[in-house]
Amino acid sequence: MVRDRIDQIGVVGAGTMGSGIAQVSAMNGYDVRLRDVDQAYVDNGFETIADSLSRLEARNDLVESPDTIVDRIEGTTSLETFADCDLVIEAVLEDLEIKQDVFADLERVCDPDIALATNTSTLSITSIASDLEHPERVVGLHFMNPVPIMEGVEVVVGEKTTDEVTKLAHDIAADLEKTTWEADDKPGFVTNRILMPWINEGIRAFDEGVASKADIDAGMELGTNVPMGPLTLADHIGLDVCLHATETLQEELGDRYQPAYLLKRKVEAGDLGKKTGEGFYEYD
Repeated sequence: MVRDRIDQIGVVGAGTMGSGIAQVSAMNGYDVRLRDVDQAYVDNGFETIADSLSRLEARNDLVESPDTIVDRIEGTTSLETFADCDLVIEAVLEDLEIKQDVFADLERVCDPDIALATNTSTLSITSIASDLEHPERVVGLHFMNPVPIMEGVEVVVGEKTTDEVTKLAHDIAADLEKTTWEADDKPGFVTNRILMPWINEGIRAFDEGVASKADIDAGMELGTNVPMGPLTLADHIGLDVCLHATETLQEELGDRYQPAYLLKRKVEAGDLGKKTGEGFYEYD
């Protein structure tokens, strides 16, 4: 049994995804505890939230003031404070060992009736929960980036995840005004299994001189009605994130997911996209 009443949500990781999850949770009335390993990371998370709320307020997309929303979020560097949360969502680095360590600590701190969710985009839910005493309470809640803007959330069902926990994942996403789809615990789930090869092939097409980067993006936007072409999207996701996801898929599914040479070269050069100011395009 897991708690059917959720008042306090814990978020582990104050980076782009964690701060976004904390923000939308607070925007929808939940009290939130946002944790990272260092206070500087927590502070950066709050800065990201404040900037996002400011943009939403400028577009008249908020029903409450930014201050009211931020007041629902408490920053912390301690996992021990998650003991009184009703649901915990992990959003740390996309590394299996790191996530397993986080969940081992959460199992020690949180009562067995607290559902534990992971925001992983490619890693196996079953593997993340494999060493836990209660793997049945672990579920995937894969939010899309940027979390406050993107409508979709992917619910991923691990080998041991119960129907009750799966339903809770769908319900909490709906409470956060998100629309869900459900995926089995297969590499890449739905989104990245299809998205990463699409981005990868766009990079290969540019590298092989099929068209300019602008025309590749324009061709996909105008020809297939996607809002963003593969090279622009890769820059927004982060080229390092794309490379890591593609390498994970290659390891699990074979060489059809082999990352493009230019993608690896860009990451090695430190040109990671919008977050560093340069990727396939330049940014202020």
